This record gives sequence, C-alpha cells and structure tokens, in this order.
Amino acid sequence: MLDRDAIKAIIPHREPFLLVDEITDLVPGEQATGLLAVTEDAFWVPGHFPGHPVMPGVLIVEALAQVGAAALLALPHNAGKIGYFAGIDKVRFKRQVAPGDTLRLECRITKSRGPIGFGEAAAYVGDEIACSGELMFAIK
Repeated sequence: MLDRDAIKAIIPHREPFLLVDEITDLVPGEQATGLLAVTEDAFWVPGHFPGHPVMPGVLIVEALAQVGAAALLALPHNAGKIGYFAGIDKVRFKRQVAPGDTLRLECRITKSRGPIGFGEAAAYVGDEIACSGELMFAIK
C-alpha cells in the first residue's frame, strides 16, 4: 500500500491536484488500484454546485489517469518522467460522486509501445460503477 508521500515519489502531481489518497495495489507496467476519499473541503465543492456538490467528471477521469500514470511511472525506466493525457475514449458516467463517497480507482494497462500507453479505467463507489473509459498516455 502506498500513501500520498509514496505516490508523490512516483507521479509529479501535488495538492490541490493530487487526486489519489492511497494506492492499494500496484503492478508496475500492468495495473494499479487507488482510493480517493471525497471530502467536503475539496477545492471544487463550493462551486460545483452550491448546495448540491457533485464531483466534476473531468476530475474523476483525472483521478483515474493518475492511478494509471502511477502504474506506468513505477517502471524503473520511467522514473522521474511525466505521464500526459494523449487521448480519452468511451468515457461514461453512471453515478454522481459527492462528498462522503470513497472512489476506488482502477486502471489496467492494456498496451504500451515506446512512450505511449493505453489503459482501461473504472471508478467505483462501493460496488457501483461511477465512471469508466479508455485512457491513452504519453510518457515524457
């Protein structure tokens, strides 16, 4: 299990944009699973939406990408590099995510060729799927 400090040693993201609290499972180059506790003091709560906070879908996708980036950047030859979005496909949102929820973020790397990687990702609240899609990464 990796805490926020250990995650920061792998990916370059920092507060307020580090969207993974811990990584519970990591197989470098293959897959990772992480958790994010969605809290009332998250930076987006006051404005999205006042009186009815809903985590923006783009932030859910970003959290999934951070978990996927951890899987790719944990490979020794990628240490110290940055994983950039190169594509986002077939993303679907099935459930709203709100403060008090805990997101389980899963990304399985399906293909990697040179600096380009592809992953299938899904975010869950409990056993309910909140978001799923395909991610493409460029490692530089």
